[in-house]
Amino acid sequence: MRAVGYKIPLPITDPNSLLDIDLPRPTPHGRDLLVEIKAVSVNPVDTKVRRSSTPDGDAWKVLGWDAAGIVVETGPEATLFKPGDEVFYAGALTRQGSNAEFHLVDERIVGPRPKTLGWAESAALPLTAITAWETLFDRLDVTGRAVPGTAPAILIIGGAGGVGSMAIQLARKLTDLTVIATASRPETIAWATDLGAHHVVNHSRPLAGEIAALKIGAPAFVFSTNNTDRHFSEIVELIAPQGRFALIDDPAALDIVPLKRKSVSTHWELMFTRSLFDTADIAEQGRLLREVSRLVDEGTIRTTLAENFGPINAANLRRAHALIESGQARGKIVLEGF
Repeated sequence: MRAVGYKIPLPITDPNSLLDIDLPRPTPHGRDLLVEIKAVSVNPVDTKVRRSSTPDGDAWKVLGWDAAGIVVETGPEATLFKPGDEVFYAGALTRQGSNAEFHLVDERIVGPRPKTLGWAESAALPLTAITAWETLFDRLDVTGRAVPGTAPAILIIGGAGGVGSMAIQLARKLTDLTVIATASRPETIAWATDLGAHHVVNHSRPLAGEIAALKIGAPAFVFSTNNTDRHFSEIVELIAPQGRFALIDDPAALDIVPLKRKSVSTHWELMFTRSLFDTADIAEQGRLLREVSRLVDEGTIRTTLAENFGPINAANLRRAHALIESGQARGKIVLEGF
């Protein structure tokens, strides 16, 4: 089968950083689904793994987590899907990725893809939807225990990115929170506004001042999707006492002691945790994706596809990695077909 992989971590400017290769078609076992890949999207995790992870021995490393495709075969213990079912999912760090014609995935982290979307639009959703959902409802518990005496608001830092784009929609449509997003360019400000943010503030300026200027009070929740280390002192200043703070990026160092004075709880989110540790609630991701699919088909939320880079091949994936590494990406980048 056709695939895209690498053997040595290299800068994306090197043509050998991602190569077109041929690999054997995999065989499903246990609760596996073998999925014929129709479209994939590219996430920051793809670039991080490519830069840092060396495959064992002489093996090829295949990247890619977000995927949409058709089930063509199932393992002997699979019961949730059958051949012919159209699905979408975000995969697992411990397995080969979806940048291949056929891909194995545990059925418990798979959902039926939205009926109202095409392959590319569907592939844009899973990883960012799971990350945003788990952050909002599992980590920050935005609809659960209230934060007393605070503005019922959430600040989403990096609102035009993939995760931010989903978080804006979920917070706006499924909660009563005032949604504040950050963006700095005209096109990203327009993007965040169109997705439903009540307010968009400029993260190239001091955020505490930007929030104060809104005159709505200190937000109870802050969700940082990128550049947390750069914004952290401002987050400490602007968040409400007894508020809740979540992040998904990887600061080189993060001293959370300044949050103690305000009794702010801190939550890290990694959507791969359930699959990495085969947690007792791993099937929650499949349930979550089923709900996302329903919300899309009802018109409550929409795909965040911003650019379709064409067929799944090494050249197009290198372009996608380069754009993500530039920090200028908006929404999701998708590749479709082989």
